[in-house]
Amino acid sequence: MILYLHGFRSSPLSMKARLTGERMAQLGRSAEFICPQLPASPRRAMELAFGLVAGVPAQELAIVGSSLGGYYATWMAEKLGCRAVLLNPAVVAALDLEKHVGVTTAYHSDEPFEFKHEYIEELRALAVPQISKPERYFLVACTGDEVLDYRDMVAHYAGAKQKVVQGSDHAISEYADYLGEVLEFCGVTGEVR
Repeated sequence: MILYLHGFRSSPLSMKARLTGERMAQLGRSAEFICPQLPASPRRAMELAFGLVAGVPAQELAIVGSSLGGYYATWMAEKLGCRAVLLNPAVVAALDLEKHVGVTTAYHSDEPFEFKHEYIEELRALAVPQISKPERYFLVACTGDEVLDYRDMVAHYAGAKQKVVQGSDHAISEYADYLGEVLEFCGVTGEVR
């Protein structure tokens, strides 16, 4: 089972979420892929995510998180003991998102999106100062990330499997090139049907 957690202001319509879901469908495993629309509240986002994977054994679960979703994925992996793939993850989300308090729109719709000041404290409650089992993590970090500093990611996930991509961007525009490796780390193998 793969739980995909999108980033701040993003959605299941993001390029990486869609490509991952499409590959799982090609493998005949679409029932093992979950990608919810996360609420703005970090506390509510985690309640939703935990509810979706309740009862899934840790060894059968992998969480793929992009940006803020990577921050969430780290917290969940620590709590559940499952694997996590982190795609240009936020490391200190409370600091990164403080400047975004207010009303804006999501990337894939014109619907208003409010990020409240109280959500900063909710983010702080999800902080993981140090990962406990680096072998459960796979970091994909791009040196050209224009939003977050890849060096923070590399340091935070020291000891984990790491793919440091020279250049690229926050969205990881060539994500399709790394998808096979991401799925393999998640325990998904097989030929496309």
